[in-house]
Amino acid sequence: MQRLLLSVTFILGISISLYSQNIPSPNDFLGYDIGTQFSRHSQVVDYFEAVAKALPNQVKMEKYGQTYERRPLYITYISSEENIRNLNAIRENNLKNAGLRNGASDNPEVAVVWLSYNVHGNEASSTEASMLTLYKLLTEKQDWLKNTVVIIDPCVNPDGRDRYVNWFNETASQPYDIDQQASEHNEPWPGGRPNHYLFDLNRDWAWGSQTESASRLKVYNKWMPHIHVDFHEQGINEPYYFAPAAEPFHEIISDFQRDFQTEIGKNHAKYFDAEGWLFFTRERFDLFYPSYGDTYPTYMGAIGMTYEQGGHGRAGLGILNDEGHVLTLVERLTHHTTSGLSTVEMASKNAKRLNTEFSKFFDNSGLKYKSYALSGNPDNIGSLTNLLLKHHIQYEKVTTNKASGYNYTTGQQGNINLDENSIVVHTDQPKGKMVKVLFEPNAKLTDSLTYDITAWSMPYAFGLDAVASTSKIPSKPVKLIKNRKPYQPLSDAYGYVSDWNSMKDAKFLASVLKADFRVRFTEKPFTSNGKDFKRGALIITKGDNLKLKNMRSTLDTIAKAHDKKLETINSGFSENKPDIGSPDIKLINKQKIAMLSGKGTSSLNYGAIWHFFEQQLKYPVTSLNTENLSRTNLDKYNILIMPSGDYGSLLNEDTMNTLKDWVRSGGKVIAIDAALRSFAGKDDFSLKYKKTKNTEETENLTAYGDRERENANNLITGAIFKSKIDATHPMAFGYGDDYFTLKIGSSTYDILNRGYNVGYITETNVFSGFAGQNALKNLEKNLVFGEERMGNGSFIYMVDNPLFRSFWENGKLFLVNSIFFVNNNAFEL
Repeated sequence: MQRLLLSVTFILGISISLYSQNIPSPNDFLGYDIGTQFSRHSQVVDYFEAVAKALPNQVKMEKYGQTYERRPLYITYISSEENIRNLNAIRENNLKNAGLRNGASDNPEVAVVWLSYNVHGNEASSTEASMLTLYKLLTEKQDWLKNTVVIIDPCVNPDGRDRYVNWFNETASQPYDIDQQASEHNEPWPGGRPNHYLFDLNRDWAWGSQTESASRLKVYNKWMPHIHVDFHEQGINEPYYFAPAAEPFHEIISDFQRDFQTEIGKNHAKYFDAEGWLFFTRERFDLFYPSYGDTYPTYMGAIGMTYEQGGHGRAGLGILNDEGHVLTLVERLTHHTTSGLSTVEMASKNAKRLNTEFSKFFDNSGLKYKSYALSGNPDNIGSLTNLLLKHHIQYEKVTTNKASGYNYTTGQQGNINLDENSIVVHTDQPKGKMVKVLFEPNAKLTDSLTYDITAWSMPYAFGLDAVASTSKIPSKPVKLIKNRKPYQPLSDAYGYVSDWNSMKDAKFLASVLKADFRVRFTEKPFTSNGKDFKRGALIITKGDNLKLKNMRSTLDTIAKAHDKKLETINSGFSENKPDIGSPDIKLINKQKIAMLSGKGTSSLNYGAIWHFFEQQLKYPVTSLNTENLSRTNLDKYNILIMPSGDYGSLLNEDTMNTLKDWVRSGGKVIAIDAALRSFAGKDDFSLKYKKTKNTEETENLTAYGDRERENANNLITGAIFKSKIDATHPMAFGYGDDYFTLKIGSSTYDILNRGYNVGYITETNVFSGFAGQNALKNLEKNLVFGEERMGNGSFIYMVDNPLFRSFWENGKLFLVNSIFFVNNNAFEL
């Protein structure tokens, strides 16, 4: 019997070997040795498809989405024939093991490893490595696949990759030039790192603002892998980085997750040591901010890791670095292939243990807060619940009218009132640890030196009242409304009014303006038909729109599309002034908006604004290249948005004078974040840098090794502060008296000595996140939002970016208000 089993094993081994010989190697398929050219995304997809066709019983491809530029997004499953046959059963069993599906799991012993490549488009060696990794798994490492399902996403960011690859292929010398100063090592703005809308997809996992991220989350949460690796590149002089990660580790990360990272790192070291390759661990790349490709999976129970290869967009096919080493693409992809295979090896050797510890992670009984109750604007709550659904996080309706606990608004223990729109998110659900990460008031920080922002708490981001309770708040499941109440068509009336509270209202305004409706807004509260309307309420009257054919039916269509209930008013005579014809109720311009792009502009901030207009507000905006500003006719526009950036060389004396003349004639400039530096302290502007408060002079005796940590005292690394808002100013319509602002840097400005201080920080205590002691001293009466009039126009200052990574939902209305409401004293015919 034993001889028979040996014979069968031998025969199976031969058949697998012969079968794998049918698999094309990357070199044979591409027609060039891998690493000697950059492969376009379509070539990579074609290679994976060819391998899947050659070995269909072990390789399965799945399209999970499409980029904004219409490139396909694929994942590929690689495993043994038996595992591929039972792929869905393995997936379901894994979800049961985590408590995400009902029923008991069947003693799971199959590990699930997800390898993500090229999230940053110009870190292009990893996609090349994905092809070689696929080939080697199927030709050399078949044994590991018996108890491991490997999921490969060969290119998370196809648009960014092709932007880089196409640029390099058309720019590089033949043969490639290793001189760092050569054009092929210096990408033009905006570079290949981001996606189509210039977002950093490696910081979008938790927010899912981009189609690539949102599409990936759907399939990721159906699998919930045990290990996830995000492959990156860093500077040309850096060696290879792999796990274990650096401090700070978020407190929910388990001992096993930390220890197993170390075990994986030691396995990598074995292979790197054998080749004499340099590497480092436990530095720079921490596990704190939740929206990375290593932290998000970690908070979902996986061993989440970042691997960084030296190179980045500068390296091209080969570059002479500062140490005199010619770093080649072949070398870079070889390192990534080695670490990827080593990861799969460790998963295969520890499959049962991974499953056991994965199950333990989802025990949330030890979490301090049991519930997070949220109340406020129903539209904002709706936006939050949409985000929760992306992560398959459950929420419920409250069954009480009050909740007590840590009050986010006061920063102390207290109560909030709840109503029928209020929700509660409990931590006694499988993804309770992710709930804690997203909602905790102030994440515990063990080290102030972090790689990213240190605050992101959802109640602040969505502008909601909230409490975190150490006891479970009474609630009931949310019932899906199968038969929604039908939309009630508008009756004939003098006019129709929409409240102004949220981005839902802003999108409605954008739609009616594009449909050529004349729309008014009120600068003062008024009462009509027994209903009270606050500042900012939109008013559409029949008399203003006599030239529109089918005015009421068109308005019906738009209101229905936006799920917007309009209130009717039967007379222009208000019960509580102003009347509809009052000068305090103004017509809104159908604004023509331009924004700067190109050299000097922050590509990230520009991209966030671009995405905001095209994908959220859906209102037209014209991008103006900074190189053309001096010869641009600004009279064609009402608004000029200046994203964060360095415009020192752009705004010379002549260009600045042209800009000021345009504003004096009625234009509006909206300057965001670093763009304010272009005006601070300059002639004709009241915007001034805040003078640093005197601190005790100390001798320059800080040790060299302590300088980095000492400098943290001057930093604000993404912390949340409470600011006072002038809710009577049009820029603040829809807001209350307080606004929680996410401050990314330590730049501070005095309140304006002329103009309007719409928002300013009144309390220097940090509500969430880290801020150094020296930085805090300079925050009192620090400007957040302001308007300065110049002639008939305005300069609008936004010290803190209200669109940060598109997840700071509560800031977006400030930008919309600035465009349509601020200094709206004349209507353009």
